Amino acid sequence: MVDGRAPKAKNGSGRIVPRPVTVRLEETAETAGRQEGTAKVDAAARGGRGTLSNANGRFERFDAVAFDDGWGQGDEPAPRIETRVQTDKSRTIITRNDSPDISFDRSINPYRGCEHGCTYCFARPTHAYLGFSPGIDFESRILAKPDAARLLEGELGARSYACRPIAMGTNTDPYQPVEKKLRITRGILEVLERWNHPLTIVTKSALVQRDIDILGRMARLNLAKVALSVTTLDRRLARRMEPRAATPEKRLETIKALSAAGVPVGVMTAPMIPGLNDHEMEAILEAAAKAGATIAGYVMLRLPLEIKDLFQEWLAAAVPERAGRVMALIRDMRGGKAYDSTFGLRQRGTGPYADLIAQRFRLATARLGLDISRRPLDITKFRRPLERDDQMALFGD
Repeated sequence: MVDGRAPKAKNGSGRIVPRPVTVRLEETAETAGRQEGTAKVDAAARGGRGTLSNANGRFERFDAVAFDDGWGQGDEPAPRIETRVQTDKSRTIITRNDSPDISFDRSINPYRGCEHGCTYCFARPTHAYLGFSPGIDFESRILAKPDAARLLEGELGARSYACRPIAMGTNTDPYQPVEKKLRITRGILEVLERWNHPLTIVTKSALVQRDIDILGRMARLNLAKVALSVTTLDRRLARRMEPRAATPEKRLETIKALSAAGVPVGVMTAPMIPGLNDHEMEAILEAAAKAGATIAGYVMLRLPLEIKDLFQEWLAAAVPERAGRVMALIRDMRGGKAYDSTFGLRQRGTGPYADLIAQRFRLATARLGLDISRRPLDITKFRRPLERDDQMALFGD
């Protein structure tokens, strides 16, 4: 193992175990709470996290499992896993995409990882690229981009830059708990406002109300829209699925506050999980419309890569009486698989049950006036702010 290769190893019975190899380490803060032979983490150590385990990502060749070697305090409870924030030193801040089934071509994510801990989050597998687990690491090892505003200024100022709306909240939530202290998202909004650059935001957090001053001014110029993701009105289920996100009541209050400030606000009933929360779709849409939402969207649950196992593990523990039916319905909508990544199908699914949910959504949004086309954000107001070294621009070319 010294040279980085994964050798074969013998288990307790002397049988050869093929790769990947389990490396037994003395328990540290990194492995505390893991149960021997698995990546599961005990409840005391999790402390309200969304997932139950912390298995290494798909790119790692080794797995570390804690065990009691007789010298530790095995009877003492494992220390609680605390959130750790590290600096992300990315050199660019605008991410581009050309996916044909996504409505935006550029986005900004101020953070990697998300402390909200939503069990179903489709962004979890991206943490594997960083050498972290898509499980509890995703919720507790957060990478922040403190230079985001400065980087954005530089990218917007490039001669080749062509303005189109920037989306925020497309991978991880820009208003997750650490934002309250770091204010990185706030800094990005300040830059976008100075440049008259349009943006859209999707969030589960009531913290977005802090920035209503900026969003209200931008909205008056048709430069900003916000959507709140509301997955359930059942506070108990929300606590289990999204342990550190705002309560359903707080999200509806946030829709009301944004609407009152003149910010166009929508509701995302996403993800819809068949057999678990899809029966609430109409109730969520009605509550959001009453609070002031004017547009709506939905996405079916997606289980790519590591999320499949993480979600099934959570499902069996949280709602064991429904776990089998939920997974059966998911596979029914994914051609017999847990997930189908085909563009155009991945966010809606196929089959009778998927068609029924789509029809219910269309009927509900039509009844509530949430299906009316809204004018696109204005890209014509984009301009380079006049700075001290640009005073000659006052005199023209």
